[in-house]
Amino acid sequence: MILRFATGLSLTAVAHVAGNLVDTASLLARSVVDGLAVLIWIGLWTPPAAVTGAAIQIIVFTVEHQFNLPLLIFGAVALSLAMLGPGAWSIDARLYGRKRIM
Repeated sequence: MILRFATGLSLTAVAHVAGNLVDTASLLARSVVDGLAVLIWIGLWTPPAAVTGAAIQIIVFTVEHQFNLPLLIFGAVALSLAMLGPGAWSIDARLYGRKRIM
């Protein structure tokens, strides 16, 4: 649950800091990223949302003209969430059951 919260918060922070406040395309991109953050927070479609969020953060990292270590860390956290999958208190676990790899 803490990992989901941190990933969603990092997504919204990256979207709102990296985006231009007046551009319509930026507004659309921020809305998509906010939607991904909400999906991650409630635990619905966690692996695809986390992979998409990590891809967005890595794209923002490569587009920037300076080295930004927190973006790399946020991307790694999102990828780790995608590999772990939904937690016990997520909607995915209620809908599909919790899968454990032994």
